[in-house]
Formats: sequence, C-alpha cells, structure tokens
Amino acid sequence: MDTYTMATAGLPALGWALHGGLLSRRLATARRDPLTGLHTRAGWTTRAEHLIAKHPGALVLLVDLDDFKTVNDTHGHAAGDAVLTATADRLTAWCGRHGIAARLGGDEFAAIVTDPDRTAGLFDLWSALDQPVTHDGHVLPVSASVGHCLRDQLPVPTLTDALSTADASMYATKGHGRRNTR
Repeated sequence: MDTYTMATAGLPALGWALHGGLLSRRLATARRDPLTGLHTRAGWTTRAEHLIAKHPGALVLLVDLDDFKTVNDTHGHAAGDAVLTATADRLTAWCGRHGIAARLGGDEFAAIVTDPDRTAGLFDLWSALDQPVTHDGHVLPVSASVGHCLRDQLPVPTLTDALSTADASMYATKGHGRRNTR
C-alpha cells in the first residue's frame, strides 16, 4: 500500500477520533455546573445511584438555601453567585473524600456520603452553611434548610426513595422555621 492510500484511509479515522474527543469533553462539561464546579443533577444521579447501592450506611442530603431570592433582589445576581459558590465549597468540604455533592438547580443542592461517621456531623454542616458571605463590601446572610435520609432506614434502598425522604425531612424543617436541620 502506498503512502497516499494510507494517508487517505487514515484521515477519516483521525477526524472521528478528534470528534469523539470533543464530544467526550463536552459531555464531561455538561455534567458539571459551570458556576460552582459541582456535579449537575445528571452527573450526580448516576454516581449517587451506584454509591447508594454499594454502601448500606450511606447518607443522602438535600439542601435548600433560605431566602435566597432576597439576596439576589437586594444585592444582585453576582452576590447570589457568591452565595452559591460558598455553599458549594462548604458542602464539598463537609463531604470530604467520602461523598459527592451536586447543584440540582437554582439554590438546591444534594450530596451523598458513603460513611457519615467520617464527616463532622449534620450540626456542623448546618453551622458551616449558616455562615455569612462577604461580597463587594456587603455581608450577606446565608442560611439553609437541610433534609437527610439514611439508606439503611429505607424499606427499599433506592436513590429516588432516599431523595423523597430527604425532601420530606427538609420541608418539615422549613415548616418549623428557617435555619434548621432535620
């Protein structure tokens, strides 16, 4: 086979390899929230389903920022972005190497921790999330409602059931006043 024939045959393969690499990179980017760097719902769900199936002691969390709209309306969207980024950093730090966090959308976050005993505990998470954020010379109040569910307390240990239980826990917390963990 001459060099021209080999090069002609190899060009489409090279083009497809480059195209596949670009698509793979775009898919990885789509699974990360561009503001916080956390997993998006799609990227997190796949990993969380695997973790909840594998770890009987897993803890699933839902976090909703309280009065977030007020921060945006009063101080602007850049201030809101600063609060979201700080929340993501705090949740990630709390999870450590034993969990993964996600931004589900807006001011809603989720996490799964495979070994809750290796975290600082739910009260410490709430305390970390409840710290103000300084942005552009303003101290922004931050508070969050946190709902949780332990996998081993579910009759059927699925991520959907764990999220539903954590969601009910979170809204029960909101019903007892803001700035709570349940």
